[in-house]
Amino acid sequence: MYCMLRLSLALLLALACMGLAQAQAEGDASSFSLRGFGTLGVARSSSDHVEFVRDLSQPKGIRGGQWSGRIDSVLGVQANWQAAPELELVGQVVGRLRYDRSRDPELMWAFAKWEPDARISLRAGRIGADFMMLADSRLVGYSYLPVRPSSDFFGPLFFSHFDGADASLTVALGDALVRGKLFAGETREKTSGTPGIWDTSGSSLHGLVVDYLVGPWQFRANTARARFSHDINTAPLPALLREAGLALGVPEALAAADSLASAGKASRFFSLGVVYDEGPLQLQGMVNRIRHESGVFENSTAGYLLAGYRMGVATPYAGISWWRTRDRTYTTGLPNVPPLADLNLAYDQFMQASRVDQVTYTLGVRWDLWTNLALKLQWDAIRGSSASRFSFARSDAAWNGRTNVLSTTMDFVF
Repeated sequence: MYCMLRLSLALLLALACMGLAQAQAEGDASSFSLRGFGTLGVARSSSDHVEFVRDLSQPKGIRGGQWSGRIDSVLGVQANWQAAPELELVGQVVGRLRYDRSRDPELMWAFAKWEPDARISLRAGRIGADFMMLADSRLVGYSYLPVRPSSDFFGPLFFSHFDGADASLTVALGDALVRGKLFAGETREKTSGTPGIWDTSGSSLHGLVVDYLVGPWQFRANTARARFSHDINTAPLPALLREAGLALGVPEALAAADSLASAGKASRFFSLGVVYDEGPLQLQGMVNRIRHESGVFENSTAGYLLAGYRMGVATPYAGISWWRTRDRTYTTGLPNVPPLADLNLAYDQFMQASRVDQVTYTLGVRWDLWTNLALKLQWDAIRGSSASRFSFARSDAAWNGRTNVLSTTMDFVF
């Protein structure tokens, strides 16, 4: 961890020094820039029986009516160096709540971008995962309207970056622009959950993004596929199921053990989105489907709609989002008698842990009181079933699927 921290800071410092030295030598300070961004935020949840998290990368959330700055506070710095007319080098380091509960600086971006002309862009290195429509990063709160991207839609998309390359082509089509992007690489991230830390390092990732832009409208179609390199920690369930299945000659138990594997299994993501942004009005909406080969996760659908209206420095907004999974039908096939009843129960509980069925209603307001600084206040009313647990951390038996989250943030860039 400390090696990665030193490497991250060293890379950013090297980029900054190289860019500054080159800019000074050429007498052109505009070729190099060093900027920062951040969010200072506090939030509270009304439920004592579950912890609300921003997304599934966070190991700990908020609960029980106590204000906390845990989930939304972020601090980052970014360096850009225009090394040549066609070549730009970019580095970004961010401190946020990580899988191990630390806030150690993390290297988010470290790539070279080559643009031989206005139509073509090639990038290689560590690149941000491209899921949002109005912002390049889900961590720069100043760049988007609400306190945080919809947790129902973006919650399961815990990938912030990947190591690889992408290629973009933009062409004019009448009054519109069509932009296509192909990307491929490997993830280097970890996430935390009830079974423990899941290391996705070395998991392959590739996909395609197509944007259609005309006037105030932007339309997007996105598809991505990840093949995971490591299993989630489900021990000792798989071994016990195989042992019981072999001893009793029950093939369903062997299939149940295999369903717990995630290594070598793929997940596929599909989404459609639309944004309208002109004058005082901003409208946006997205829907997605996620399909998993592994039985550890239930297939899901999610979406959100958000509308904001600018009135001077204030922009009130309202939204609705939803996230639902489809129940898996796996069974161990083992007789429900002691001690196998306990094994059946453990398997059922583990498989149900990825279940989600909820709707979130959002009201908020953003104040752009000063240049490069925005204040936000937001209320989220989460209304789901008691079985909706995957989208939260550490739910207990009294969780009824309902909680209210009140958040306030100060987003800034400098």
